[in-house]
Amino acid sequence: QVQLVESGGGLVQAGGSLRLSCAASGRTFSSYGMGWFRQAPGKEREFVAAISWTASSTYYADSVKGRFTISRDNAKNTVYLQMNSLKPEDTAVYYCAAGSRLRSVGVRRYEYEYWGQGTQVTVSS
Repeated sequence: QVQLVESGGGLVQAGGSLRLSCAASGRTFSSYGMGWFRQAPGKEREFVAAISWTASSTYYADSVKGRFTISRDNAKNTVYLQMNSLKPEDTAVYYCAAGSRLRSVGVRRYEYEYWGQGTQVTVSS
């Protein structure tokens, strides 16, 4: 069992930056593939970024490529999402997810068994 707690969300102006953190409980965090998803009001939850359990592979949605960076610190059981050059369309609740069966990166929701409660990111124009 893994519990995930996101933090770092908030209100920022367009062009600004935020860093989200996701703290995980459990001894096997280092063996889980991790991902970030987001859900805007009235829209489906969508993939944002993923990182493999070894951190050797990362993958990004086209909409955030070059602006967002996912990373992990297995010693701290934490995964991060650095978000730069934020746009109003990045406004959403951001969710952290963990998948025990991922051998590399996962981009689909069903590949992740564990989810955090989410953290709100609001980008003003």
